[in-house]
Amino acid sequence: MQLTDLKFVSEKREKDLNKLNIYTVEDLVRHFPRDYLDLTKQSLLKDAYHNDYVLVACEVLTVEVNRHSRRPYVKAGCRQGNYFFSALWFNQMYVAEKLGRGEFLFYGRVNNRDGMGCTMFNPQFERADRNANLKGIIPVYPLSGALTQGIVRVAVRQALQRVEIVSNIPAVLQKKYNLPPLKEAYRKVHNPQNKKEAEQGAARIALEEYFLLISAFKVIKGGRDDARLNRYFATREDLNGFISRFPFTFTAGQTAAVEDIFENLNSPHVMNRLLQGDVGSGKTAVALAGIFMAVKSGYQAAMIAPTEVLARQNAALIKKYFPDYETCALTGSTPAAEKKEIKKKLASGAIGIVCGTHAVIQQDVAFRKLAFVVCDEQHRFGVAQRASLSGKGDGCDVLIMSATPIPRTLSLIFYGDLDITTIKDKPASRQEITTSIVLPHRYEDMYRYVSGCAKQGEQTYFVCPKIEGDDEGTVMSVTELYEELRAKMPSVKIALLHGKMKDSVKNDVMAAFKAKEYDCLVSTTVIEVGVDVPDATTMIIYNAERFGLSQLHQLRGRVGRGDKKSYCFLLPGVDTEEAAARLSVIKNSSDGFEIAEADLKLRGGGDFMGTRQSGRVLSEINKLRFPVSVVFTAKAISDEAFSGIFDVRQLTAIAAQKYESLKDVILN
Repeated sequence: MQLTDLKFVSEKREKDLNKLNIYTVEDLVRHFPRDYLDLTKQSLLKDAYHNDYVLVACEVLTVEVNRHSRRPYVKAGCRQGNYFFSALWFNQMYVAEKLGRGEFLFYGRVNNRDGMGCTMFNPQFERADRNANLKGIIPVYPLSGALTQGIVRVAVRQALQRVEIVSNIPAVLQKKYNLPPLKEAYRKVHNPQNKKEAEQGAARIALEEYFLLISAFKVIKGGRDDARLNRYFATREDLNGFISRFPFTFTAGQTAAVEDIFENLNSPHVMNRLLQGDVGSGKTAVALAGIFMAVKSGYQAAMIAPTEVLARQNAALIKKYFPDYETCALTGSTPAAEKKEIKKKLASGAIGIVCGTHAVIQQDVAFRKLAFVVCDEQHRFGVAQRASLSGKGDGCDVLIMSATPIPRTLSLIFYGDLDITTIKDKPASRQEITTSIVLPHRYEDMYRYVSGCAKQGEQTYFVCPKIEGDDEGTVMSVTELYEELRAKMPSVKIALLHGKMKDSVKNDVMAAFKAKEYDCLVSTTVIEVGVDVPDATTMIIYNAERFGLSQLHQLRGRVGRGDKKSYCFLLPGVDTEEAAARLSVIKNSSDGFEIAEADLKLRGGGDFMGTRQSGRVLSEINKLRFPVSVVFTAKAISDEAFSGIFDVRQLTAIAAQKYESLKDVILN
């Protein structure tokens, strides 16, 4: 059945749905709400808190249209009893045609903190005597193009009636675990009677998806031949001699991690190990010890990183610690002649170690004797990319590294086919970063502090969640902040960095910042991955509540990499209790694993398994909020399904097919 077979879905609307990765009616059923409007009760605006979303009955007194300001708007002057307020719509001039004097229902966010009276930003509205939509629990969907909430809601309702939804969990286990019908769960998510019903539906759908995902792990693990082909001859004495080259003593965690790798490489099975450790825990030094064992034994090694700056940083480090071996950096910007020579030497075995980006996994890059592969910042690479690199050698040993802390309970489920090493301690020289929550009335003090840092040769990161702001003016965009800071601190050299820039430009900006050509870098989260700038001592994060706690911890880890005292300032964009509770976790803890566990409890499984960790197929599931206990129930059901009691041939085929569609999920 085609999307255009649905009522009100024209070819133009079909294209807008395609932009949301919706190509079939089945995709439409899996297009989950990003939020719900609770329109079961009306509120008095005078009692509403700042940033509350409320439904209010009011009288529209005036309508003003301004088409000539920087951001055109429609403004309504309104009254609720004896309480007067304004409603404001940015860049939605059509609103003026639908408004007029009279009784209306408004639903939207309240702003009563700016000293200019109460304002509702971009509220939805209907005439009070025609209220057909602003009631009950209403799903709010992600949109694109000219799609409206009404169009998507109608399309989803039609899709639910026409799509067959059947669970893949054996019927006996559905009954044993008292699982409601899967189709009923989809109905509850898209058309709930109350919030609790929506949560129940979300939990059932998530359980189904994670049951298949965990089953796919079992299929992969069961079909893998991991017999060792490469023999390593480096001794413990050789390894200790290499470690002595470092100007610091390895921590207990690093020493244990090196021992894990040593035992792996001398076992009968190929190594497939996840090395996870907090920011600054010394994972790279451990990886270099593994690389040493490979080249000492006559093999080649490769290390890939997600960005060119990080790849070249790793290459410089390797040249320092491997003076007896030819090493190189291979990235997208490597000159053609140099690239050709590198490929020739890799194929002949003349180059022992290569550091690079995705350029290393290109089809025309061949190795003579590749045996050891390291993936730095593993969450930035899909399994297909890692497999492509390790496939360039026979029986390669693989070490994947992550500075994104993963709660132990979840790692046992999602990394069940990997050996896991965790470094919990940090080098003694690593300084604690002082974290503070900065409210608007202290911004000017903060800017003066940054200017003082610049005079002393210290550098500052400013991070924003988006390249562009929102219509309500509640999200600071990176471009707006860049212009604002240039005006506030004219003597400070400021650079701009964001994801829409060309890779070559991003690399140049980051390299210039590291070389101290700039005092401040205004950026999106593209600076999150391990670039080492020793003179960066201050991290300032705008709209901090919009980031996951683990991501905030990662960003904070970009400073404090030298010998100077470092600080992280969190600037919340809202003052809700939830935001305050989350940010207080970062303020009061520097333990990434403790923070990850807290994030899990505060945000639930769906938010924790965000799209960056889980890839496109699960991205819709992760918009649902569900308790993490759902994941463990899914594992228990999968374990029982594969226990030998059930015929799992059909389930195995489904799980294997699921794996093919989840290549960017497995091991992520």
